[in-house]
Amino acid sequence: MSAVAERLRPLTGHRLFWPALVLVIMILANTIYRPGFLSIEVKNGNLYGTPVDILRLSAPLMLVALGMTLVIATGGIDLSVGSLCAISGAIACVVISQAPDPNSLSTVFTALALAFGAALVLGAWNGVLVAVIGIQPIIATLILMVAGRGLAQLLTEGQIVTINSAPYRAIGLGHFLTLPLAIFIALAAALLVAALTRRTALGLIVESVGGNAEASRLAGIRSSRIIFLVYVVSAACAAIAGFMITANVSSADGNAAGLWVELDAILAVVIGGTSLAGGRFSLSGTVLGALIIQTLTTTVYAMDISPQTSLLFKAVVVIAVCLIQAPAFRAKFNRRRRSPRTRPAAAPREKEEVAA
Repeated sequence: MSAVAERLRPLTGHRLFWPALVLVIMILANTIYRPGFLSIEVKNGNLYGTPVDILRLSAPLMLVALGMTLVIATGGIDLSVGSLCAISGAIACVVISQAPDPNSLSTVFTALALAFGAALVLGAWNGVLVAVIGIQPIIATLILMVAGRGLAQLLTEGQIVTINSAPYRAIGLGHFLTLPLAIFIALAAALLVAALTRRTALGLIVESVGGNAEASRLAGIRSSRIIFLVYVVSAACAAIAGFMITANVSSADGNAAGLWVELDAILAVVIGGTSLAGGRFSLSGTVLGALIIQTLTTTVYAMDISPQTSLLFKAVVVIAVCLIQAPAFRAKFNRRRRSPRTRPAAAPREKEEVAA
């Protein structure tokens, strides 16, 4: 048994092993509960099925979590990504709804450009507050988290702005090569971020800033610029996610779009193995964490768990995943399981001998 454990130790010691195992277990549980869970069918030349839906619905969360990973790697946090999703979606839908031809590609591209530019400006605002002024990240982004919701509702005048634009709808519901277009958008973003952080020195610089910003500055790295950059990147990812969220329903709701997505993004990052203290990060772990959260959400709906207990159910599963992949918890659990039973102390007998 010990020999098998020694052989499996390199595999079980990998940071992605336990999250991947949890994802496989959830898929197996869903398959047992619903035998057709993994079934995929072809309709009108496109693939449909629960696995495809999980990938499509997890695309916005993947995008937000990718940007959040870089922010957390620098030792920060971005609570405003949900509001940025709402703002970008609101601007795009308002521009399209007021255009003479909502189905025009020029109209859609103009709306996307305006919304994306606004998100970059707001991301730069977060970066200035954190990197230049020196406000704590959780406070700086909390400002935009609260004010951003009000701005989104101001843009939509407190109403749900509905649109009828086929090109914009394609961002969330369109297909390419038989698969949803949203999957390819998220995949392209993940590959781009991976290329910039793993094929260049940018990734090491981000990790060094997160590990010790002052030491990085003394080493010649301009930490403030890196911190400013990651908040802009996070805003860009949130903007694209906002396009997907609003395109899925062909409407913009300033109050509900992207609501609490920042919390799911943080959970995805943590489940993927990135420490909230900053430093080393894992993009592949973040993608896996987003898939776990979306699979868990699908599981809750599939098993008809009541809304009152669904959040509690998700919390228990997330806590279990975090504990399982924590090296300190596993070491303590294994130590307690292997420790032999202690014999009862012989103190009473010693006391009797002394008395005699």
